[in-house]
Amino acid sequence: MKFTKMHGAGNDYVYVNAFTEKLPSDLGELARKMADRHFGIGGDGMILICPSERADARMRMFNLDGSEGEMCGNGVRCVGKYVYDHGIATKETVTIETGRGVLTLQLFPENGKVARVRVNMGKPIFNPIEIPTTLTGEPPKRQPVQVAGRTVEVTAISMGNPHGVVFVDEPTDEWVLSIGPKLETHPVFPRRANIEFVKVLSRTEFQMRVWERGSGETWACGTGACASAVAGMINGLFDRKVLAHLRGGDLEIEWADSGEVFMTGPAAEVFSGEWPE
Repeated sequence: MKFTKMHGAGNDYVYVNAFTEKLPSDLGELARKMADRHFGIGGDGMILICPSERADARMRMFNLDGSEGEMCGNGVRCVGKYVYDHGIATKETVTIETGRGVLTLQLFPENGKVARVRVNMGKPIFNPIEIPTTLTGEPPKRQPVQVAGRTVEVTAISMGNPHGVVFVDEPTDEWVLSIGPKLETHPVFPRRANIEFVKVLSRTEFQMRVWERGSGETWACGTGACASAVAGMINGLFDRKVLAHLRGGDLEIEWADSGEVFMTGPAAEVFSGEWPE
């Protein structure tokens, strides 16, 4: 089975073209094996690029632990690059079906290959039932959560997948690697959540580290950057356009007057190969 390794700002996945490749029945097990960094190809998970009756292609994403997620912002940028570069849809505006719905992507090719992608991520979800979270408020802003013997203020938002945003003085290992997994699986998030730790640099910039549901710390999270930007905006910390600094690179986030969030960032292909099974 042929595969392609790609990343968006260091958030790396193993991509499989389901237009041409035959897939096994247990996709979660395939994701765990392929994404294993010691015994497999290595990545934050696996993403399938599938035919769609509603869009140019459909994205299915699987976390490192084999669980299927609804949405991946960095992943969908790479899917946009793949469908253009590999001739599935050779146009500069493409549509990708996701667990979030059909998203529209604007592609920016350079010398015949896509280097950057702008994604209409849709409107943020503030209803606690839809996020889902047991935290109160719509949106749930800076709600106190008891975790690891301390009180942490969490702002909960969904960008098609659940996020808990925590504003900190510095996104240290203690926050990310200790508090992150505890908040991911905390009862306030019945379907678990991605947890972002955000340091405010100015009204137009922030630094972020993320503990991703089902994958652990990753070098970037597109939906997490969007959720963090919106969380900062509804808490009066950011303007409507911000630059997010992640471990793997920068993402530009804009919350438009229409209510939709736009994310712009890089997409890169690293190598291709053939999985022996």
